[in-house]
Amino acid sequence: MPLPHSPNRPGVTPLPTLRSVGRPAGRLLAPALLAASFAVQAIAAFFPQVPLLIAATVAGLLTEGFLHRRRPDLVAALAKVRADTTARQILRDFLLVAGLLRLEGQQHETAYLPLVYGLLVFYGLHFGCQAAALLVRRSRTLPVVTRNIDTSALRLTPAPPALLLRRANRRILLFGAPATAGLLATAATNTAWCAAAGIAVSVAVTAAGLVALLVRLLPSRRPSSQDEVLEWFENWLAEYRPTTGMYFSGGTSSAYQANMWLEPLAKLEGRPVIVLRERFMMQRIAATDIPVVCLPKVAHLMRLEHSTLQTLIHPANSGKTSQVLRIPTIKHAFVNHGESDKLSSCNPYAKAYDEVWVAGPAARERYALAEVGVDDRDVVEIGRPQLDAVGPYAGPPAGAYTNVLYAPTWEGWDGNPGNTSVVLAGENIVRELLADPAVRLVYKPHPMTGSVDPAAGAANLRIQAMIADANRARGGQRPPAGAADELARRTQELERLTTASFRTGADEAERMLLQSAPEPGRAEAVAAATAAWEAAYQASLPEWEHQVVTTPRPSIFACFNAADVLVSDVSSVVSDYLASDKPYAVANTSGLSEAAFREQFPTVRAATVLTPDGAGVPALLDAVRHPERDAFRAARAELKLRLLGPSDPPSATRFADAARELGARARRHQERMALRAAAEIPAQRGSAEAEHVAEELELEASQA
Repeated sequence: MPLPHSPNRPGVTPLPTLRSVGRPAGRLLAPALLAASFAVQAIAAFFPQVPLLIAATVAGLLTEGFLHRRRPDLVAALAKVRADTTARQILRDFLLVAGLLRLEGQQHETAYLPLVYGLLVFYGLHFGCQAAALLVRRSRTLPVVTRNIDTSALRLTPAPPALLLRRANRRILLFGAPATAGLLATAATNTAWCAAAGIAVSVAVTAAGLVALLVRLLPSRRPSSQDEVLEWFENWLAEYRPTTGMYFSGGTSSAYQANMWLEPLAKLEGRPVIVLRERFMMQRIAATDIPVVCLPKVAHLMRLEHSTLQTLIHPANSGKTSQVLRIPTIKHAFVNHGESDKLSSCNPYAKAYDEVWVAGPAARERYALAEVGVDDRDVVEIGRPQLDAVGPYAGPPAGAYTNVLYAPTWEGWDGNPGNTSVVLAGENIVRELLADPAVRLVYKPHPMTGSVDPAAGAANLRIQAMIADANRARGGQRPPAGAADELARRTQELERLTTASFRTGADEAERMLLQSAPEPGRAEAVAAATAAWEAAYQASLPEWEHQVVTTPRPSIFACFNAADVLVSDVSSVVSDYLASDKPYAVANTSGLSEAAFREQFPTVRAATVLTPDGAGVPALLDAVRHPERDAFRAARAELKLRLLGPSDPPSATRFADAARELGARARRHQERMALRAAAEIPAQRGSAEAEHVAEELELEASQA
């Protein structure tokens, strides 16, 4: 994981700029050069011009290298129009052969037939590698993917080199390079043995690769079969006996929604498990000791019905959620990934769950007012167990700078301009903040900013550019070199604990092998290493320097603790920030008047409201620096109680109580189903036997 971003900081990824937006002309330059190389090569082959033939071939190969290294998107686009790398390499080599056959002075064309046959053998072996690689990949694609589970029984092995297994385009270029070089040498020297030697090397290397892949298909070298893996998974379920878990399905940038529930889930009673549906999500779930299983197919997901799993919490709604809701033996609770006043926090989908767990009374009222079909009896207030990490208010800024956290949300799916302030107000707010010489700004945009609306992505880049310019204009003393060294050391230690080391060519089967059962005490070590990293991170930053945080570390809660005031939108960030009792502001880009805005969105009622022009920023900063001028202090305390619920009992306790009660409901339901099934024993087996079976099932259920 890279170090957190900091403008003008050595060794850190530079800020994105508007120049990163691709220009159409630049995008077409490389394909145009590639097409031109083939055209010139054809002309030089049929009107034999050896220097031109060699130059065009070399130019084509260099362009290929550039495309594969810098523009894989164009390589994929060419493949879609049947101009893939293999087709281009075949064309390139046979144009060379055609040029050799037409060279002046060649009286016996049959002298070059062995070269043609050699090339045919080489390409035949290449396609054989393609087929073998496909079979090996299929044999290593398991129906269940796991983390933190002992997989020694599955005969997993490290993956073959990626060049053989997955990178067919690079393989044809690399393995075909000796043949192409030999043909070029023959064109230059008029001696056929150069081409023959090059083709022989290509044939030998490709044959060796094919043999290496075929060996992986031997029964003794293959991983366990699909049926064997499923049987192993059922045995693991029977042995581990999970009781509660988290179900998650989402896109590439949505893992944060699940990650925020890892620590609360780990603290629950019983034996937790995490159930995923997308294979790529396995490596996006943060470090945890909880067993993680990925079940991509619905048929395999249904095997959970016969396990001991009683409850599942759901941090997000997705299309695949309905599939797990079919399992009648499991009770489901929707916990969301944060609460706000937006419609998405009271989605009609919530009525599909057995219970909806919310933070406080405000969310309960929100569901009642929304009339989306959620029964008030199914709403359970648990607080926000994650907020134990948020420190309390410690008074006005003590140093020379007021630390302002600007954490806008993203644009959402519905195109509502009031969702995010980035487009309509972000630059104005940042400009006002940067104009105050005593402000140190930390900008942490939502990770999905710009994923739907390109205007939001462009505004995000402009804001980051403004911050970079402000840092260049400000300047100042930097921490000693030892601070950066300490951060690097802490980063290395944290990544050692939280990141598995994989080879570049590792596939999911190899990662399963490496991510087996965790060492005892790893969770405690990760917590200590994270705290040490956060302290080293803050110590490594210049006091005066504005920051842009676009990486998972530091977390949003760590940013809360370092801030004196928050500027955000109507989002769950505001609700969570209330746990700190610190002042905050909300940008109004909804088009509503301030009074209507406060009335429609309860989280705004204890906030300073900023207009799109950012005119309210100076008054906000004055209230932060002079608490006696803070008109919303009492309102924040009242709103905190409404949004997050009481602090006694603690949220972690209420979360555990809710999980325990839902588990009890699931067990009672399972007992009733077992008794009903016993009552339906065919009459020919006799009522006495049916009674006996029912008594046994009832006894087993009471002991579970």
